[in-house]
Amino acid sequence: MDFSGQTFLLIGASTGIGLATARRLAANGATLITASRTLTKELEALGATHIPFDATKPDTTALLAALPDVLHGFVYLPGSIKLRPFERLTLADFSAEFELNVLGAVATLQAAFPRLKRADSASVVLISTVAAGTGLTFHTSIAAAKGALEGLTRALAAEGAQHGIRVNCVAPSLTNTPLAATLLNTPEKVEAGGKRHPLGRIGQPDDVAAMIEFLLSKESSFITGQVIGVDGGMGKVK
Repeated sequence: MDFSGQTFLLIGASTGIGLATARRLAANGATLITASRTLTKELEALGATHIPFDATKPDTTALLAALPDVLHGFVYLPGSIKLRPFERLTLADFSAEFELNVLGAVATLQAAFPRLKRADSASVVLISTVAAGTGLTFHTSIAAAKGALEGLTRALAAEGAQHGIRVNCVAPSLTNTPLAATLLNTPEKVEAGGKRHPLGRIGQPDDVAAMIEFLLSKESSFITGQVIGVDGGMGKVK
């Protein structure tokens, strides 16, 4: 894939799936703008323009000032894993999940949207979870938030189509990232996690990044409004 001459904004690309995505795009000639709380050495090495940004308090003033007139793609990558029984979750827990996963995406998308409209065609990719479409124990707060994000994906795809903007969502299952470290901190947990997937293993960041890269590329120019599982079959196969 060739992304020469194209500029992409990645919200939350310091580690995990975001970093894997940034590496793929940079390797194929993309100009990257990243926004997150932390600038890691790995991300800095890619030569991206970095903007300090906290998705839980999405003040987009600095972000707007740093954005170019035209953006060709946008990826919102922040996420959370708060697995607790429903009765132990507070309204504040649900609110925090919604603010990070939905309102953070809305705020940054609204900042980016005029610039995406100026591209001949542009692509937006949001990140959901297999738990939004498949009932999983202890996932009520994240499933509720990501379910809202999937609704946003479809509605914004309808609105963006008239401007040549495609909007899609990727829904991973358990993936080997720092976010999931406590769920995968022993070989036994990794093995057990793999057995829950029909393909017999957990996901790797590059598995998801490859789909994001495809959805940002011209090869996916006839795909919009979709929620695509990158989940080892967990969401559809038994």
